Amino acid sequence: MSKYYFELSIKPDNQFELFLDLIESLVDDAIEENDGVIIIRSEESLEDIKDGVLQFSEALNIKCEISHEEKENIDWIKEYQNSIKAVEVGSFYIRPSWLEKKDGKIDIIIDPALAFGSGHHETTSSCLEAIDEFVKKDDTLLDVGTGSGILAIASAKKGAVVDICDTDEVCLISTKSNFELNSSKFNNFWIGSVNSTKNTYDVVVANIVADVLLMIASDLKKVLKSNAKLILSGILDKHEDKILKKFNDLKLETRIHKNEWVTLVFTNNKES
Repeated sequence: MSKYYFELSIKPDNQFELFLDLIESLVDDAIEENDGVIIIRSEESLEDIKDGVLQFSEALNIKCEISHEEKENIDWIKEYQNSIKAVEVGSFYIRPSWLEKKDGKIDIIIDPALAFGSGHHETTSSCLEAIDEFVKKDDTLLDVGTGSGILAIASAKKGAVVDICDTDEVCLISTKSNFELNSSKFNNFWIGSVNSTKNTYDVVVANIVADVLLMIASDLKKVLKSNAKLILSGILDKHEDKILKKFNDLKLETRIHKNEWVTLVFTNNKES
């Protein structure tokens, strides 16, 4: 890759299609159209194209703004990778695959597309804190609305036997890939929600949104074993009272508040 490239911008006052046809006949490089501007980028000098467009515009008596610049050629993939940082939460170290693992930490590899599900968002990091504190080896655990699978993977790496579900099939495909990337295994999965299982669990995690948590509250409670932990997140603090009221038959163990987001951990005191 050359250190520099050339960018030629052409903005005719009218007859845009005529200028576009001319450019397409003159260059093999990719052409960008942006709000009445034709942009050409090339590692070769575009001086000849610029001169040709000037002559064309003069012949048609059409005013045409032309800008010709030499710019530094940036490796955009490398720039993106450099912008993604690893996240350390309790015992966990969440990193993209191009960064090295950290000694003494539970290694989780997630190549993020979005902040959600990569450990950077407050709801994810606070769920990881709760998992680190409450999930024990051989616990049975259900991750409801698994998304990227980061919480399920963290639980599996703590030694839990993990089931996963999501209403979005694409999320389950992504989760399976992330489990493979982390050399981890889940027990069972299904497309749908918590109401699709008859099993009960030692831990249930649901990082969704408050409105959905309210809708599926009874189903979440049904799958809790006696003394099971229920980790709820995706809750804006302005909706916290609604969640506390809906789950007031469970014992509140922990509240984690980060910026405007709240994660609540309950214990099921009733016999299952």
